[in-house]
Amino acid sequence: MTDQPEKFDLRSQGIAEEKRQGLLRLFPEVNTEGGKIDFDRLKLTLGETLDVGKERYGMTWPGKSECFKTIQAPSLGTLRPSPEESVNFDTTENLIIEGDNLEVLKLLQKSYLGKVKMIYIDPPFNTGNDFIYPDNYTESLQTYLEYTGQVDSQGKKFGTNTDADGRFHSKWLNMMYPRLYLARNLLRDDGVLFVSIDDHENDNLRKLCGEIFGEEALIGTIVWRRRQVSDNRNLTNFSTDHEYVLSIARTNTALMGQPKDLSKYSNPDDDPRGPWMSDNLTGLANARERPNLHYDIVHPVTGVKYPPLSSRGWCYEKQRMLRLVEENRILWPSKPDGRPRLKRFLNEIRSQFTGFSSVQDPGFTTDGTRDLEELFGEKTLGFPKPRKLVSKLLAQATTAGTNDLVLDFFAGSGTTAHAVLDLNNQDGGNRKFILVQLPEPTGREDYPTIADIAKERVRRVIMKLNDEDKAKLDLNDASKQGRGFRVFKLAESNFMPWNAEVPHDTPALERQLEMHVDHIREGRTADDILYEILLKSGFPLTTPVETITLAGLTVNSVAGGALLICLERALTLELIRAMAEQKPERVVCLDEGFAGNDQLKANAVQIFKTKGVTSFKTV
Repeated sequence: MTDQPEKFDLRSQGIAEEKRQGLLRLFPEVNTEGGKIDFDRLKLTLGETLDVGKERYGMTWPGKSECFKTIQAPSLGTLRPSPEESVNFDTTENLIIEGDNLEVLKLLQKSYLGKVKMIYIDPPFNTGNDFIYPDNYTESLQTYLEYTGQVDSQGKKFGTNTDADGRFHSKWLNMMYPRLYLARNLLRDDGVLFVSIDDHENDNLRKLCGEIFGEEALIGTIVWRRRQVSDNRNLTNFSTDHEYVLSIARTNTALMGQPKDLSKYSNPDDDPRGPWMSDNLTGLANARERPNLHYDIVHPVTGVKYPPLSSRGWCYEKQRMLRLVEENRILWPSKPDGRPRLKRFLNEIRSQFTGFSSVQDPGFTTDGTRDLEELFGEKTLGFPKPRKLVSKLLAQATTAGTNDLVLDFFAGSGTTAHAVLDLNNQDGGNRKFILVQLPEPTGREDYPTIADIAKERVRRVIMKLNDEDKAKLDLNDASKQGRGFRVFKLAESNFMPWNAEVPHDTPALERQLEMHVDHIREGRTADDILYEILLKSGFPLTTPVETITLAGLTVNSVAGGALLICLERALTLELIRAMAEQKPERVVCLDEGFAGNDQLKANAVQIFKTKGVTSFKTV
């Protein structure tokens, strides 16, 4: 530390800088004196593995280079808490975030990096009528604020993407690439991404995910039947009754399928070959026509013969069966009418997970509509994904015994949250969810936006499950399942940044200086500021925060005292000393709290330093 505290960085995580630092950790020899990358040295380091040819296999489209600029541009937004729209705000670990998902994904990078077990998204299929994202992706926060009426409109366009547009596919790819890129960072090493898609962009999506995740990360494509009755209303008389769910792994440690039930395996006879179970030796029903499976098994000691079932035979041919007898793998019956059985060992199982078929039929789009109608008593949105489809994916990618985190950043009506809560109720799990949804207008007075429908849907699901628990013995202890959600809304930062582009005349500079002294936006609350600091300090939005009193003033203790956040406007030396005595790792205070008292600020730096505080920042 110097004699001045560090300035708190209000930007989201710098993706380009993170990549640069990672490259330097792998190849420190390419570091230049200015801390940049020496690409000539990097080429020498990589040797023949570097592809320097002009022609190479890959995917490109108009605007792809701008995607990287979009990814690398940090967000200066924040997520403002909305407790009045939440359920059990102070205790739940579920989140519903209202905002543009590109900005939200950027803001989640620090706090949720590598923490998400499963992502499911149902993005716009690019049919020409479902595409409402801005044309100017580099100004995502600004266009979002204009779209939601939080600032004056400057004519940014939100609209459809029709196939008459010359960049029909390119616009969709430009929208998806940055979002999938940022989403990959949030997945755990054993995490899985599921993306619903149809024929319009299925081929492009596979190539896009292959580039971002690596072709080897593609687990497979699930085909699910979405339509119960064929549609013959089109000119070709060809009814497309299916959609796809593309399955992508973060790394090769991700597995699909549920663990097999291994409770039948034990070792009552202390067999040195390990735990085993009794298994059937009878053949399949179609074995009648296979004479090599019809023979007598002879007990090697008693000489008793056990003939096969005439309709099935045995499951193995005779030579293999004789080998099993020699290896003492046959369990001989103790009763006259008993049948020999196989001693199958646990170590013979190729996989401890059940298989997962690429063809699924868990429900139709009409079932998704019915899910909503049953909750609302009326039709609110047409053809959302059926809850059973998402539940099927959840059952394959998550487990009940853990607090697996599930993310859906094209949340729509909240199907994913509904599926998480329902599956938790069935198996006693405690999965958490994060939903992100743009407040797209619905034209309704009761639920003005799709985000409002999602929030109300989850409220009603929680009420329904709680009512069901009241009528039965709660064996799963649903009170521990985190039935609730915290609502946050995307907005401009609570702090007005210094604008270097203002005219350099005296009145304009004076206004900038005044704003720099009192730079908190009008109408922002202490909780607004607290959660912005929390998020941009790398703590999840559900991190426990305790309000404590030190030297007669209020301090927020985060994560058991690891971080202290003081939002007092008039700091004192006594408060600084009291916070230092708590021995936190980090401290953040409002710069306004020092009120120009440079001596107090310098003293604070030294006091925190002597108590082992590793980071003291002001904002």
